[in-house]
Amino acid sequence: MKQILSSLTFAALISLGSAVSAADCYADYKAKKDNPLRLHYGVIQVSACDKGRARAEIAQRLNASGWTLLEVQSVFGPEGLDQRKDNAGQFYLRF
Repeated sequence: MKQILSSLTFAALISLGSAVSAADCYADYKAKKDNPLRLHYGVIQVSACDKGRARAEIAQRLNASGWTLLEVQSVFGPEGLDQRKDNAGQFYLRF
């Protein structure tokens, strides 16, 4: 019984750790709007630290505002935010 309880506790801690790390995932991307053509570079918080899954999430969020995702450049943790903030300007964590 003690061993089962220990295993369940360990599993719960692993799940909690995964949820916390997923909240600390960000991506930088390029997007466009047509008529007239407008381009922007932005930084967005994503729920998945995987470039493929992040791409789908970003595309959906941008499409809701009339933007089309062109490219996900990278997926990174909070350590990469400061170096991208100036380049993203008004599109830093906007969506």
